[in-house]
Amino acid sequence: MVEAAVRRDYGADEIVFLEGEPCAGLYVVAEGWFKAVRISPQGREQALRFVGPGEVFNEVGVFAGANNPATVVALEAGAVWLIDRNTIIRLLDRHPRLARSVVENLARRVLHLASLAEDLSLRTVEARLARLLLDRAKESVLHREHWATQAEMAARLGTVLDVLNRALQQLVNEELIEVERHQIRILDRDGLKAKARIT
Repeated sequence: MVEAAVRRDYGADEIVFLEGEPCAGLYVVAEGWFKAVRISPQGREQALRFVGPGEVFNEVGVFAGANNPATVVALEAGAVWLIDRNTIIRLLDRHPRLARSVVENLARRVLHLASLAEDLSLRTVEARLARLLLDRAKESVLHREHWATQAEMAARLGTVLDVLNRALQQLVNEELIEVERHQIRILDRDGLKAKARIT
């Protein structure tokens, strides 16, 4: 597949493509981290997903024959392999296991987006934050990448920075978490589960 791909390098904050532009193909992350976002006319950002090495993005644009459904931005210096739409369709026709892998990946994306829609419509920012911390923490600690600022976290949760800061402070005040410079430590997992409404 690498023979059919073109490598593209990006600097931090560089745009890979814009929402609504014609779809160039399927992207495979070679190195670095990228985010897919939708941006409102007022400039508010909703992060849809974060992708790192080995992950693919822009499947919807490729397989729906549609324009890019979101804007993708490099969070740090990184690189992707771009496989044009016609090439990826031919590869899928020839390699059923690859096709199955792509379908499974798309199914996971649908489940993720359904969960995101549920969170945005039915849960408070505090509950969404608690859930995010529980999902992403390893051994009760969420280590933050250098690009994982509070603004990025707010975009992921579908809110704005001051609302996120209030939610973080509330969890700190209730002694559920401890916020440090590059990590967030969970102090009371059961209490955080109650906030997230996880049984």
